[in-house]
Amino acid sequence: MTISYDDFQKVDIRVGRITRAEPYPEARKPAIKLWVDFGGEIGEKRSSAQITRHYTPEGLIGRQVLAVVNFPPRQIGKVMSEVLVLGVPDAEGEVVLIVPGHEVPLGGRLY
Repeated sequence: MTISYDDFQKVDIRVGRITRAEPYPEARKPAIKLWVDFGGEIGEKRSSAQITRHYTPEGLIGRQVLAVVNFPPRQIGKVMSEVLVLGVPDAEGEVVLIVPGHEVPLGGRLY
């Protein structure tokens, strides 16, 4: 399927910093609840992610991540997910987070 650049521009992908992370044992698949700060314009948003294979809640605090910030909120079990934190599968299908290669300002948009 081919999309136009204008279609791509509709997806608002921003850089945020994980400020808080907690285990999410109630999830159907092992997951971690996340609070991600995107800076002034967007602020802090919540999410959950099935990333327990490569990450611990403690190890996530302070990390910058990329996330889609303009999807409507979605109920994921008991968590209202406000953003979609992005990742790609490793060779075993476990999620590896997409992160900037260097420290960048919070709220920076992916183009």
